[in-house]
Amino acid sequence: MQILQKTTERLRITKKNQYRLFFVIILAAAALFCIYNLSGANGLFHKASAATGADTVIGKDTALAIPVLDTADYIRRMKLLSNGDSSGRWPVKRAYPEAGAILPFKRIVAYYGNLYSKKMGVLGEYPTNEMLAKLGAEVNKWEAADSTTPVQPALHYIAATAQGYPGKGNKYRLRMPAKQIDSVIRMAARINGLVFLDIQVGLSTVEDEVPLLEPFLKLPQVHLGIDPEFSMKTGKKPGTVIGTLDAADINFVIKYLSDLVKANHLPPKILVVHRFTQAMVTNYRKIQPVPQVQVVMDMDGWGGQSKKLTTYREYIYKEPVEFSGFKLFYKNDFKEANSRMLTPPEVLKLKPRPIYIQYQ
Repeated sequence: MQILQKTTERLRITKKNQYRLFFVIILAAAALFCIYNLSGANGLFHKASAATGADTVIGKDTALAIPVLDTADYIRRMKLLSNGDSSGRWPVKRAYPEAGAILPFKRIVAYYGNLYSKKMGVLGEYPTNEMLAKLGAEVNKWEAADSTTPVQPALHYIAATAQGYPGKGNKYRLRMPAKQIDSVIRMAARINGLVFLDIQVGLSTVEDEVPLLEPFLKLPQVHLGIDPEFSMKTGKKPGTVIGTLDAADINFVIKYLSDLVKANHLPPKILVVHRFTQAMVTNYRKIQPVPQVQVVMDMDGWGGQSKKLTTYREYIYKEPVEFSGFKLFYKNDFKEANSRMLTPPEVLKLKPRPIYIQYQ
């Protein structure tokens, strides 16, 4: 009996020790978890690739990454884009963009056009697979020409086209159906590309047309283009004279996009404004880019090399806004005698270097 009592006591002691050991293990595991979160998951800066231009701060909720702009890299790249310009025009002095900005960390190479027309640009001229393969080949050329700047492919789709007839509302413009825009977004997704929706307002206005694209512009990869050539403030039909947009029109679009970015916690939007004459954009000094919207003035003219370079110098270089773009035409650049399409190395000699390249 005495032996049985002693054995029972030993068993109780052993069981008590097991409980104590289990409790110690739980405490140790909790301590390790806290140490990991304090030193690893919280407060660490993880360097993103040079293509994004941002660090990422991982917060308490590791699903929410807060990007931080790499200002040193931004300044360096802006100076590179100025290409040694000593006039004081470039780089343009603006506030830093918000983190997540694409420019100047990537060069965008875009295909332009409309799915209903083979004459409006290369985007609608070829079957999808062939078109995307051609764009990929151009991306490779630009990466070879400037290995310091990653290239971001894009599709630049004319979502509202100017027309030679009044149409609904007598506005001389035709809005593309949502299913067509959706199809372009799906095409771009195949190449991890951006989408630009372009507006030719005709006798309408940017105030009326831009908000209609809001469901698409809420997507982080979708950006905007506006074309002064087909903004017919005089009431004449598109194509009969070259149209115009004022800084007030452009600033409306900038504010609209900025509000959209803020409300939906989006990365900065890019606004491309086409231009090849002085009168196409009036009061350029009053255009005010903001940290949520990056503005590209795109040299949109076609023709011989000297003509295009002169246009760029007169209406882009001499009237700086923020970033510059350059358009290349597979057909129209060959129309004049002895003319041809400029090559990437030739375009990169420009001051400033274009950061947005468009092919039509």
